[in-house]
Amino acid sequence: MAYQKKVMLLGSGELGKEVVIALQRLGQYVIAVDNYTGAPAMQVAHTYEVVNMLDGAALDAVVAKHTPDLIVPEIEAIRTERFYDYEKQGITVVPSARAANFTMNRKAIRDLAAKELGLRTARYQYADTLEDFKTAVKAIGIPCVVKPLMSSSGKGQSVLKREEDIEKVWQYAMDGSRGDYREVIVEAFIQFHTEITLLTVTQKQGPTLFCPPIGHRQERGDYQESWQPCIISDKDLTEARDMAEKVTKALSGAGLWGVEFFLTNEGVYFSELSPRPHDTGMVTLAGTQNLSEFELHARAILGLPIPEITLERSGASAVVLAEREGGQPDYTGIEAVLAYSQTDVRVFNKPSTRPYRRMAVVLCYDDKTKNVEDVKHKAIQLAAQIKLN
Repeated sequence: MAYQKKVMLLGSGELGKEVVIALQRLGQYVIAVDNYTGAPAMQVAHTYEVVNMLDGAALDAVVAKHTPDLIVPEIEAIRTERFYDYEKQGITVVPSARAANFTMNRKAIRDLAAKELGLRTARYQYADTLEDFKTAVKAIGIPCVVKPLMSSSGKGQSVLKREEDIEKVWQYAMDGSRGDYREVIVEAFIQFHTEITLLTVTQKQGPTLFCPPIGHRQERGDYQESWQPCIISDKDLTEARDMAEKVTKALSGAGLWGVEFFLTNEGVYFSELSPRPHDTGMVTLAGTQNLSEFELHARAILGLPIPEITLERSGASAVVLAEREGGQPDYTGIEAVLAYSQTDVRVFNKPSTRPYRRMAVVLCYDDKTKNVEDVKHKAIQLAAQIKLN
C-alpha cells in the first residue's frame, strides 16, 4: 500500500490550514475545498476546489474528480449523508461517516450522549417552530442556552435571560443556522466553575490518548482565549476521560476529537464534541505538548503511531477579531507584540472581514511550572494590541 495518500479537506479555515501543513510534513497530497476562494488552507494545499458543499451533486462531482483516499471534514455545512456512500466506494471518511453525521447535528450527538450512553448533560428540549420554542423555554426555564442544531463558531447561539427576548433569540438562532436545519436545542443553564476541552485521540492501532485539559472562555458561543494546562481535580479528569472515551468509541474511527465539558460542584457535564481539531486547541501551537493537535490528527488519520502525549510547557492563546465588514485588512501592532519573549502570532490571511470574525491568534508560553494564569493574561493583553485597518 502506498505511503502517500490523497487527502481531501472539506472546509479550509485556519484549523484546516494547520492540518494541511501537518499532513504535508508527513509527505501527503492535499486538496483543500471550501465555498470561497482564498480560504486559509487553500493557500498551503497542493490544489483546491471552490464548491458549495451543501450541494450533494457538486460534492459528488469534486470527490469523483479527485478520487481521494481520505476525506477530512472540517466544518458543519456539508451534505454529510453522502459520506456513507463514499465509504462504500472505499474512501476513508475521518473519523467515520457515522461520526461526521452524528456530530454535525447537535440533536444526534446530544441524544447519543444523554439517552444511549447515559452521560451527564444539561436538561434539554428541541424546537422547530416559534410556538414550540416558547413551550421548550417554559419547560426548561430561564435563563437557558439556545443553539441552532447546525452552526459553527457560536453562530446563532445565545443565553436567553428575559421572557421578552424570546422572539429575538429565536430569530437570532434561525439567522445563525447552517444548512437546511431550522431547529434549535434549548438547554438548562449550568452553573459551572470551569469549561474545558479534552482533546482526545483515537487510533487505528493503539489505545485512546488524552491531551492535558485545556481551559477556555467563550463569548457569543465562540472561544476568546484558551490555556493549557487547565488545573482540575483528579476526580473530574477521570470522569471527563471516561465520558470522552465512551462517546468517541460509540462514534468510531481514528482522529483527534475536541470534547467539551462543564465542571460544576456536582460533577462533570458533557457539553459538545467535534470530530476534528478544536479552535481552543490552537494553544498547542505554542508548544505546550510534544505534538500539536494538528500533528496528532494527521498521525491518527494516517494510522501512524503516537507513542505518548506529554505536557512540555504552559501556554495560552488569545484571538484577534475583526470589528467590521471589509476586504483583506492591514494589521498593526504585530511588530510590537513579537518584541515580547516567549510570544508568537499566527495571522490566518482570510480574504475579508466581518464583525467578530477570527483573523489571528496570539500565542504565549512559559515553563510548565509557571502559573498558567499569568501566561493567559499576557496573551490577552498582547492580542488587544493588534488592530485591523
